[in-house]
Amino acid sequence: MSDEVTQYINKQQPWQIDVCEKLRAMVGQTVPGVEERLQYGKPHYLKNGHYAAVIAVAKDKVSFMVFNATNVAEIKGFLRSLGNGERKAVDIKDGQTVDYGALSRVLAETVTAL
Repeated sequence: MSDEVTQYINKQQPWQIDVCEKLRAMVGQTVPGVEERLQYGKPHYLKNGHYAAVIAVAKDKVSFMVFNATNVAEIKGFLRSLGNGERKAVDIKDGQTVDYGALSRVLAETVTAL
C-alpha cells in the first residue's frame, strides 16, 4: 500500500474514508499483486503496468472507475459507461449501500486480459 494513497484517503470526509478503505481492500483482494500509486492526484491501481482502476473523491461522492471494460454491460443506476465504453464507473454517495461484491466481479472481469 502506498503512503501517498493513505494520505489522500485520510484527508477526506469520514464517510468517504470508509468507502475508500473498502474499495482499496476490495481491489487488493480482487487483483493479487496490484500496484497502488497516487497518480494525477488520485489513487490508481495497475496490474502488469496497465491501469485497472481508479478512485476519485469529489465533494459529495466517491467515484470508482475500472478500465478495459468494453465487454462489461452498463447497469442502469449503478455502473455507467464513460467515453467509448472502455471505462465504466460507479458513483457512491453518503449513506448509499454499496455492493462491493458486484464491484469485485466487474473488476475481476476487466483485469483478466491485463
